[in-house]
Amino acid sequence: MRCFIALPLPDSDVSVLESLQNRLPFGRPVPPENLHLTLAFLDEQPLETLEEIHETLEALRAPAFTLTLAGLDGYGSQALAINADGGPALLELHKRIRSRLHGLGLQLDRRRFRPHVTLARLPAQTNADQQDRLAKFLLREATIKIPDIPIRSFALYSSLLRSSGAEHEELSRYPLTS
Repeated sequence: MRCFIALPLPDSDVSVLESLQNRLPFGRPVPPENLHLTLAFLDEQPLETLEEIHETLEALRAPAFTLTLAGLDGYGSQALAINADGGPALLELHKRIRSRLHGLGLQLDRRRFRPHVTLARLPAQTNADQQDRLAKFLLREATIKIPDIPIRSFALYSSLLRSSGAEHEELSRYPLTS
């Protein structure tokens, strides 16, 4: 099963992101139910390994924190995202999750952690008009900031790839301590 670990976002903040997506000049917005901040992509895993991952995550203790989303950025040439800052608590949670997954023998990608929420998929090729419209959108929305998002849990998700895009399903949620 293809899966990942992520921070789910409160519905009220998803609504703000949806409003931003509605202002996009083009591209394919990520469905609201798929908006999240990925902590670790696990790729394909057998059910036995998923059970071990679940047990490991259940035992993990980390503090709750607040997240700020601010600043739009491209992640790769075909994704538009909003940057995330959760301070040391987010970085420590990411580090602890990865450490425990390595302890299970999982090989994870070595990319630097750049916390973000992907908002839209952009076409592989854009014409001059689209580039101009995107530049104006980025300039107009440059000051977007969503502060003080309460993060009280993280979750394990499955991800099923379809021609219309990925479908994510929450498999289990893990509370963060107050």
